[in-house]
Amino acid sequence: MKRTQDDRWALNLAAARQFHAREGHLRMPRKHVEELEAVEVPTGRQDGAGGPVVVKLGTWLDNVRKRADRLSVERRAELGALGMRW
Repeated sequence: MKRTQDDRWALNLAAARQFHAREGHLRMPRKHVEELEAVEVPTGRQDGAGGPVVVKLGTWLDNVRKRADRLSVERRAELGALGMRW
């Protein structure tokens, strides 16, 4: 099962929310990875395992910042609610 772009966005956003809830900000190095325990979006795993999912959160946020002009208003608002620095 392949993840759609919306599924990947939801997974990355869940990781960002988890990090923000724990740290209170979204400032991290590009190499930061976040491990999600409870995943609410499809993981795309063939084996049916529901274990933790590792998200390259630092890379994703860096890329989102670079492409901010192409994000939808809704997606910018979702990240803005977490205090995203653009």
